Amino acid sequence: MKRAVNLDRVLEDIDAATALEDLQGVIERLRDAFGVDHMVYHWVDAGGDQYGCGTYSDAWVERYLCRNYLRIDPVITGCYQRFHPVDWKRLDWSSKPARAFFRDALEHGVGNQGYSIPIRGPNGQFALFTASHNGDDDSWSAFTRSSGRDLILIAHSFHGKAMEFQPDRQSDQARALSPREVDAMTLLAMGYSRAQVAKTLEISEHTLRVYIESARFKLGALNTTHAIARAISRGLIVV
Repeated sequence: MKRAVNLDRVLEDIDAATALEDLQGVIERLRDAFGVDHMVYHWVDAGGDQYGCGTYSDAWVERYLCRNYLRIDPVITGCYQRFHPVDWKRLDWSSKPARAFFRDALEHGVGNQGYSIPIRGPNGQFALFTASHNGDDDSWSAFTRSSGRDLILIAHSFHGKAMEFQPDRQSDQARALSPREVDAMTLLAMGYSRAQVAKTLEISEHTLRVYIESARFKLGALNTTHAIARAISRGLIVV
């Protein structure tokens, strides 16, 4: 599945987007780069309004909305209770509506395998970034192991950019940092290198980069140094 993916180039493409329409082109290129059948970004706000871009067929998107599958979709209900990426096989598909939904999704080419990354906004927003594919369990497991970290970083970058285009989004000052983001930014502000921060927090440097990028988006900062300065000036971190 996975081909050679230039992660820096992907992040540059996301950052260069100037409208939601641009993100559709980005996600199509991501699907091709990772060699999967589909890649999708699905955002739901606190009021239930939805926005999505991705590579599912128009017929499936229309059917999903018309049948209000949001209420019974095990990917939505399961990921809403989690903070970490979820392989679809770990979700509860035992109910009759869930099984019917899965059959319908398969008939519309969604794929029998999926990997969804939950993302939460500061004001009740909930989003998922998903890769799905038709394949066997072993191949999919190998794909998620090799690509999972890259997909997490891409998902948060993609969501951060999408939120920039929401007309009613809150000001940057209202966007609180998560505890892990506070830890990461505090250690960086103290002069730790990224490798030292990752070791101290007992996480990988890939995961650390996710926290840093997420904090940067929330703070509306141009780079990490700018993010640290804004976090200190707003009292979000204390050095």
